[in-house]
Amino acid sequence: MSKRIQNNNKFFAVAVAGLLSLTSCATTETKGIDPYEDMNRSVFEFNAGLDEYLGEPISSTYDEYTPELIQTGIGNFFDNLKDINVALNNILQAKYQKGGEDTGRFLINSTLGIGGLFDFATGFGLKKHQEDFAQTLAVWGVPQGAYLVLPVLGPMTSRGVPGVVFDTAFNPATYVGVPIRAIELLNLRANAAGQLKLLDEAALDSYIFTREAFLQSRKHLINDGNVELEEDLDLDLDIDSILFEDELNN
Repeated sequence: MSKRIQNNNKFFAVAVAGLLSLTSCATTETKGIDPYEDMNRSVFEFNAGLDEYLGEPISSTYDEYTPELIQTGIGNFFDNLKDINVALNNILQAKYQKGGEDTGRFLINSTLGIGGLFDFATGFGLKKHQEDFAQTLAVWGVPQGAYLVLPVLGPMTSRGVPGVVFDTAFNPATYVGVPIRAIELLNLRANAAGQLKLLDEAALDSYIFTREAFLQSRKHLINDGNVELEEDLDLDLDIDSILFEDELNN
């Protein structure tokens, strides 16, 4: 597994470790977070079935026959395009230094990195950030709203819905055509295989486990990692599905 994939999965692993003992518990406090639980569970099962019969077989074949170097290049290419959104959202959050670094990453990787296939910017000390419009809305004080599970897209909050619309509109990959986007989703699903396997094996209730992992991860991102996971462990709760991509959901 590449270093890039390991870094992307790091927080998920921490969340799993902290939440394993909580997945059998559910309190009335979750009702405010997940008022549409019955509907969400139905969509969650639909997504799980879609992944089992379509996503997993295709991504496994892709992973088996596609060299890791090519998979890394594909991931780098789409990550580079997303740096445009990351830079914009950092600026909207008044994080101007990070916004400048993200802009530098995009320019370096788009040129020296041959359209983003290679990540030279990290080697130059320009750290990759994770920002999206849902995080920007959170910084602006917009409430999280209800937890939702959408067909194919997976976990989200009501605050994340306009976030996805904004980020999709400003991501150049949106306009390159369905086949290219399909490759992006396929690559993301292949990289998430280990997470999905761990979720299936570890959780007593996959829906609850997935929901809490998602909410913990979003809180971590919104606070730039300045939140201890343990602060949230007194919720006694649950977590969400990483169906085709973690970066689609907000």
